[in-house]
Amino acid sequence: MEYGNQHMTPPPYYGGSNAVTTQTNSVMKRVYVRMFVGMLISAFCALGIASSPAAMSFFFSNQIVFWGVFIGMLVMAFVIPARLTRMSTATCLLLFCIFAAAMGVWLAPIFVIYKLGTIVYTFFITAGTFGAMSVYGYFTKSDLSKMGTYLIMALWGLIIAIVVNIFLKSSGLEWIISIVGVLLFTGLTAWDTQTVKRLAAANLDPQMADKLATMGALNLYLDFINLFLFLLRIFGGGRD
Repeated sequence: MEYGNQHMTPPPYYGGSNAVTTQTNSVMKRVYVRMFVGMLISAFCALGIASSPAAMSFFFSNQIVFWGVFIGMLVMAFVIPARLTRMSTATCLLLFCIFAAAMGVWLAPIFVIYKLGTIVYTFFITAGTFGAMSVYGYFTKSDLSKMGTYLIMALWGLIIAIVVNIFLKSSGLEWIISIVGVLLFTGLTAWDTQTVKRLAAANLDPQMADKLATMGALNLYLDFINLFLFLLRIFGGGRD
C-alpha cells in the first residue's frame, strides 16, 4: 500500500481552492475508471481461462507457469510503487493492466470451485461494502492515517497466518482468517481512498497526477479483490 517515493508525505486535506478541488476530482475519477477497467480485464481473463480445459491445464498443471505468474504479480506489486516516479505514465498503466490480467488467471479456479450464483451474490455484497467504505474514506473529516498504520501491521499478521494454515490445514483457523480478512480490507478501502484523495490534493504536475491515479487504482483494486475472495470463502457454496 505504498504510493511512490517514501518521502512523498500526504499533505493535510482541507478542501481548498477550486483548482485543488478540480485536480482532486480529476484524479479520483481516473482512479475509479482505471480500477473498473482492471476488474474487467481480470473478469474476462478469468472467465476465458475457466471456460477452457486446455488453458486451465496449462496454467495450473504446469508448475513453472503457475509460479511464474505468481512471482510476476509479486514483482509488479512491488515495482510499480517503488519506481512510480521514474516510470512513464504509459508504462505505469501498462503494468497495471498486465497485473490485472495475471490476477484474472489466478481467479479462474473460482468458477470451478464455487457456484456461479454464489460468485455473483458475493460480488454484489463486495461492491456494496467497498462502495460504502470508499465513500466514507472520501468524505470523512477524520484522519485515518493512524488507523492505516495498524491495518498494515494486521495485514502482515494475516499473511503469516495464511502461510501457517497452508501447513496446518485448519478449517477453524481458515474461518477466522476469512473474517479478519473481510474486516481488514474493509478498513483498508477507506484508508486507501483517503490517502489517494490527500495526495491528489497536492500540487502535482500532470504526469505525476496521472501516475497517482494508476497507483490508487491498483491499491483499491487489490482491496476489492481481497475483500471479494475472503467473503467468497465465508459464503462458500462450492459446486455439488
